[in-house]
Amino acid sequence: MDVPRDDVLIAIAAGSWQSRVVQNAKLVLFDFDGILVDTEWAIYSAWRNCYQQHEQELPLEIYTRCIGSDFATWSPKTHLEVLTGKTFDWESLDVVRQQEIVAELADEGAMPGAAELIQELRRIGMPMGVVSSSSHHWVDGWLERLGLAGFFEHVVCRGDAPRIKPAPDLWLEAAKRFAVESGDILVIEDSHNGLISAREAGMRVWAVPNRVTRCLNFEGADRVHGSLWEVINTLRDGA
Repeated sequence: MDVPRDDVLIAIAAGSWQSRVVQNAKLVLFDFDGILVDTEWAIYSAWRNCYQQHEQELPLEIYTRCIGSDFATWSPKTHLEVLTGKTFDWESLDVVRQQEIVAELADEGAMPGAAELIQELRRIGMPMGVVSSSSHHWVDGWLERLGLAGFFEHVVCRGDAPRIKPAPDLWLEAAKRFAVESGDILVIEDSHNGLISAREAGMRVWAVPNRVTRCLNFEGADRVHGSLWEVINTLRDGA
């Protein structure tokens, strides 16, 4: 009886994993901020510094209301003005805050496990996309910088659909571009706004909270993982 070579055994194992993944999803959609890059902590820190300069605090539990969406959902600018009873020159303050964010993220890389998860999904032939409430300028720039742009067939951002998260529009636009039914899509998200919008779009959601969003309630997610490494392990175990 012939003994299979190691490379054959590896191929069989890979095929088994691929089969299990494809049975559960035909497409994986990633959120961007807080999932592929830890941008959210730097943004929160800059806002917290702004508040502290005006003798106010900005708890995570309050700030996270706008994570995954925009200031139409909840505005730290309006909140600070209510707390202080003052109005501010936001054009100037925005410049300073953006400089802080850029400096903080100067050496930032991909989230731990992000590149490995993307490479594994590509290896088994799983289509992937990115869906973000941020701008194309922000998301596309980061993907190019990290060398990840070529892994995603479509990147859907603010302006590509009528409404951003927590509305389902961006997810539905991605489903349309890939020509995949919502029920066959797996979403990887870190925010509550992202979770409820993807669920409204009829998609399954695996939540991966980060240091900004760990305080949020992810009830309604199909799974909650502690990291992207845990996502890889779940897929390999036959999610």
